[in-house]
Amino acid sequence: MALFTEQEQEQISNAIAEAEKATSGEIRIAIDEHCEGDAFEKATSYFTKLGMDKTSRHNGVLIFLAHADHKFAIIGDRGINSVVPEDFWEMTKVAMKAHFSSGNLAHGIIAGVVLAGEKLAQFFPSENDDINELPNDIIYMNEIKTE
Repeated sequence: MALFTEQEQEQISNAIAEAEKATSGEIRIAIDEHCEGDAFEKATSYFTKLGMDKTSRHNGVLIFLAHADHKFAIIGDRGINSVVPEDFWEMTKVAMKAHFSSGNLAHGIIAGVVLAGEKLAQFFPSENDDINELPNDIIYMNEIKTE
């Protein structure tokens, strides 16, 4: 059984599509059941595995959630990390955690997408030649693992 209902998955994908309309940036969501060790390290490996480090402007953002272990992380590529305030990702996590704490994972993910999208739009506004470089659907990592 999926972590999110079909409606929630659609809401998340739509939030990503909406956020990406205003930016050249790319946002993805990676879900796993477990995360042994540090969530940031796991998210970093998934960031590379999913090719997010290959976007043309290095402005990809990955939100990673290991739901059974109650861990999550946000990874921004070097382009976005060089321009957002130092505490931006931590503040985004705080906003997401407020939803997670009340049991609403989908709204937490959407909150993270909206905040990331706003910063991406600020620093990497959409341009005429922008293309959607990466899919907007949720990636369930246990379904693509080759380990």
